[in-house]
Amino acid sequence: MYILGINSAYHETAACLIKDGQLIAAVEEERFSRVKHGKPARVDNPDLIPTAAINYCLKEGGIGFSEVGYIGLSFFPKDRLKNINIDNFFKPGDWGSQEGEELFYRKLLKIPVLISELAGEAVEKKIHWIPHHLCHAASAFFVSPFSGAAILSIDGIGEISSTWLGGGEENKIEVLKEINYPNSIGFLWEKFSQFLGLGQYDASKVMGLASYGDWRKFYPQFQKLVKIYPDGNFSVDNSIMKFRLDDFGEIEELFGVKRINHPDERKISHEQIAAGLQKITNEVLLSLAHYLVKKSNSENLCLSGGVALNSVANYEIMKSGLFKNIYIQPAAHDAGTALGAAYYIWNQILGGKRGFVMEHAYWGPDYSEKEMESILIKEAVKYKKIDNIEERTAKLLTEGNIIGWFQGKMEWGPRALGNRSLLVDPRKAELKEILNARIKKREPFRPFAPSILEEDADQWFRIPTGCYSLSAEFMEFVFPVKKDKADKIPAVVHIDGTSRIHLVRKEINPKYHRLLAEFKKLTGVPLVLNTSFNENEPIVCSPQDAVNTFKRTKMDYLVLGDFLVEY
Repeated sequence: MYILGINSAYHETAACLIKDGQLIAAVEEERFSRVKHGKPARVDNPDLIPTAAINYCLKEGGIGFSEVGYIGLSFFPKDRLKNINIDNFFKPGDWGSQEGEELFYRKLLKIPVLISELAGEAVEKKIHWIPHHLCHAASAFFVSPFSGAAILSIDGIGEISSTWLGGGEENKIEVLKEINYPNSIGFLWEKFSQFLGLGQYDASKVMGLASYGDWRKFYPQFQKLVKIYPDGNFSVDNSIMKFRLDDFGEIEELFGVKRINHPDERKISHEQIAAGLQKITNEVLLSLAHYLVKKSNSENLCLSGGVALNSVANYEIMKSGLFKNIYIQPAAHDAGTALGAAYYIWNQILGGKRGFVMEHAYWGPDYSEKEMESILIKEAVKYKKIDNIEERTAKLLTEGNIIGWFQGKMEWGPRALGNRSLLVDPRKAELKEILNARIKKREPFRPFAPSILEEDADQWFRIPTGCYSLSAEFMEFVFPVKKDKADKIPAVVHIDGTSRIHLVRKEINPKYHRLLAEFKKLTGVPLVLNTSFNENEPIVCSPQDAVNTFKRTKMDYLVLGDFLVEY
């Protein structure tokens, strides 16, 4: 039984394929199209389906559309129409307006026809429309290591809800409570990202900025804006936020701070707003976690939705001790709903048994040595094959080089986890600035993360002992750096003394583990700075992408499989 899962409604367009409950492939469209997020979320484009991602999944499965038994689409179109007439603040023809929502609805209904055209056969009868947050919840629980768990899905908006609280037991999930728009933590972050002079999808940047500010300064304003209730609810004052308008007047009045139009305008007050936003977010998520503990009586928690990528809030839940185990699958954002749609069909609709745990994120394309070398020859770059590439790379890192590291299958989700990574020696603080200036072009307040040998992590970071998470291997938590270690790895220690770490298990990624072990032999430090292999674009996917980025930027070396490429 093959099941294809597809997400195309908003952004992070993606596809996945499962066979008899086992994952075959999962990939985001942006890695092929080279368009960030696959596309922007607009009322006129939900029918822009992830064609390349779908074709890759089918190719990886060695099948055609005729062999796909079911197709899951991670949205329920009619429920989106509930947005009409519930909001006083919207643009004519856009989100929330009758014309905009009806256009979005009509475009959604075109998707089965477009998939049939792609398939070359009618597939409408194979399609199941599944609500957005059910897909998020399914993506978290059905691939988790737990037979039972509390589940929290929280993002900007699905059809109309922003937050889904429920539970899972074996091959069934059920809802306890949903919180509807405009009460949305995801939209709160999108709007404040723009207020702080960043892009709509730059929540991770705001999270980095927050560590520079004092949350107490604007905490009273956030308490007025966001109300938290003891019954597992929260509310957001949309008369201030006006989520569906480019109107920041009420926010400026509440905080007494002007919106930033240029990064040079950023002041301490903006850092303090970011800090207050992170603080109130922590409190909302902790409140929801308390509610789930009482209602589910489970020691396990599954998190999903874009807000579940907030590694600071995730650490606060872990540190609270409310749960003994936490799981967040690597693509917790909207791409993950493709995964959830497929597994909801397999487990919940068909009653298939649980038999798969997502222990790693490597579900995208990989390339043979022959394919890699053909690109190197075509691009006329200087290269040679190295017998022990891990040892050589570790030595080059100690010499202060910036290295592009391209190996195996591409990662699923927004984090580079050692297969499509840029690597730097974490002991040299100046390399953070050099990496930023030469390649990443990132804001100076944004931290870089380390990859560390799993067996050494608790010697370098303060990891809570009362709660375990496999998802620390997906870079989903920040942890405080131990004080006697911080000055040894300044390039990966944030201003608040934390790092968003990536634990590396030998069983999961042996080649990357060997590289870290070789670096430890040379330096005594069992970790390297690891950031995504890209330059203001989606993470590289193919050897061609990697060579293009290598030639365009000023990184020192590219390691492509066992090939060492240099200028």
